[in-house]
Amino acid sequence: MSDHFLVCGLGSLGQHCVANLKTFGVKVSAIELVKPAHWEVPDLPNLLEKLLVGDCCQNDVLLAAGVECCRAILLVTDNQRVNLEAALAARVLNPSIRLVVRSDKENLNQVLGAQLDNFVAFEPSQLSASAFALAAAGDNLLGYFQVGGYRFKVIKRRINPDHRWCDRRQLNEIDNRRRRLLRHFAVHPEGLSPTQISDSTDPSSASAQFYTWLPNTTVRAGDTVITLEVEPAREPLVGEQKKAPRRSLMQYLFRMLTQWQTWPRSIAAFWRVSYGQQIRRVAILCGLTIFALVIIGTGLFWLYYPRIPLPDAFYATVTLLLGGYGDLFGDLNPTDPLPWWIRLFSLSLTLAGTAFIGVLYALLTEKLLTIKFQFLTRRPPVPQRHHAVIIGLGQVGRRVMSTLKDLQQPAVAITGHEVDAEVLPQLPIIVGETATALEQANLHSAKSIIAVGEDEVQNLEMGLMAYRANPRCRLIIRAYDQRFSDKVAQLFPYARVLCASALSAEAFAGAAFGENVLSLFPLYNQTILVTQYTIEAADTLSGLLLSEMAYGYGVVPILYQHPGSADALMPSDDTRLQEGDRLLVLATIRGLRRIEQGKRVHQQWQVAIARALTQDAQFDGASEIACVAGCDISEARRFMENLPGTFPKKLYRHQALRLVRQLLKRQVQARMIAINHPNLTVFQRE
Repeated sequence: MSDHFLVCGLGSLGQHCVANLKTFGVKVSAIELVKPAHWEVPDLPNLLEKLLVGDCCQNDVLLAAGVECCRAILLVTDNQRVNLEAALAARVLNPSIRLVVRSDKENLNQVLGAQLDNFVAFEPSQLSASAFALAAAGDNLLGYFQVGGYRFKVIKRRINPDHRWCDRRQLNEIDNRRRRLLRHFAVHPEGLSPTQISDSTDPSSASAQFYTWLPNTTVRAGDTVITLEVEPAREPLVGEQKKAPRRSLMQYLFRMLTQWQTWPRSIAAFWRVSYGQQIRRVAILCGLTIFALVIIGTGLFWLYYPRIPLPDAFYATVTLLLGGYGDLFGDLNPTDPLPWWIRLFSLSLTLAGTAFIGVLYALLTEKLLTIKFQFLTRRPPVPQRHHAVIIGLGQVGRRVMSTLKDLQQPAVAITGHEVDAEVLPQLPIIVGETATALEQANLHSAKSIIAVGEDEVQNLEMGLMAYRANPRCRLIIRAYDQRFSDKVAQLFPYARVLCASALSAEAFAGAAFGENVLSLFPLYNQTILVTQYTIEAADTLSGLLLSEMAYGYGVVPILYQHPGSADALMPSDDTRLQEGDRLLVLATIRGLRRIEQGKRVHQQWQVAIARALTQDAQFDGASEIACVAGCDISEARRFMENLPGTFPKKLYRHQALRLVRQLLKRQVQARMIAINHPNLTVFQRE
């Protein structure tokens, strides 16, 4: 394939894309409408093969930049229309070019992805939103992403003496089908935290982030353990509680009728539950009053006129309550004897009915007029404490709110503009001036403040103002310029300043090589890319064991699927990759570069076997060697028949340690030795 790439748009994102592409050792050219006045990435022009000033939508400009011989084009200008138009123009000029487009039009991106081969679209704010949410969620949750029907979380644990792993587990025993160990920091004698420990590259590991620990290390008190854990997304999250069903009026009435002995206590309880809902209380009083008047009126009329049926007495009372005094007494024969108190009582019924039924009509009308608006605009109340306050409700703010909701983290958003009722309807939102809204957001008891507006200077202003009111909270500020981020971080060390362009540029760079980057999150000063591979016959992964891929390229396989089979979470190291397999890995940009270039680190270990204690141990030992080392079973059996000896195949450190552990379990005496240091022997504790 060609090693030439083209970047259109040299804003903050474009410059970081160029810098990341150059780490792959490829040629990069760029097109910009106006030459930037300053460079956010130092010495960027010297990294470029060509720098053209012009419109990237014009065919002659694209041809001058060499689009015909480019492997991929990254269209990352601030104008989405320009990006899409230039993408179509580039595809016409080079039908095989890979298109990496900056766009937040999800529907359009899906349609174009289905219609155009080798096309992928991202939006920096969408990629980086999870980083802002994780920064606010707390120190123990370092990463979070969803893939298909699974939730993945990166969790940090500080081991205390009472922890079930302390002095009982080795690091290799932490892994299972739902959990994978990512990092381990042993307790440091000087009391340094993991963030203060140097991340220098381990010569025996392909990654400075992964596999820097020894599997046979025992977990001690004070250690810090970082794990990746998975759970099905369809299951309720840990700690989620179902709300108790709210009792309705009919439920209370049914209980009162079936348990008449508890009427006084039930009425008092219902009245306490309804306290504060004045409209309901007024409606209940009016209804009870009308019901009592109907009973009294029906009884009086039936007693005074025993010749009329009881239903007629009831209908006469209801007619009077509905204002029908004239209908009953207007046409009466004056010769009929009517006591004065009957007329007075009838008039009282009419007046009382007019008053109380009129109140019920008014309440019903108000309810009907407002129920639609109440249904659309009703939001939960503002959290009282230990919550996140999001300042700004743009694309990033909305995604941060949604992510915090998925993580069961209470949050409230502040915005200066009216928000449609369908926007995050189940989350609290305060509309108004930021200074006033901060008081309503219970800032004094908030856990974190996230300023993610569209203006980085305003984000800094609002963030510092909020931090001054609550210096105990965690402050996260969104920035657009890496130089601005670095300066703010130096002046205000308590603030965590995240540059969305710098975070997402690695995803754009990885996608330019054909990788399917699904998500990303920061981990100890590096960006971890959640990348999906589909194994092809001619790529650098076909035919490898997962152990060879993981330890050789410095990535962490977390999901494997063979065509026609179910997903395998945290797959076994003994799985061999075949054409058509789907694989999900965690990788840094360095790991993606190694896979792209096919540069695996060298295996530096071998396993020396002294003897097998039994005949069955000899047979089982051969099977373990074939599985872990990935060799033919006949070769392993021939070796086991001629012990003692050193198995000739070279292995990675973790791979060799695992083989020694498995052999010791099978009653085979084994040890691992370093190839470059024959006198260095590592024994595995039984």
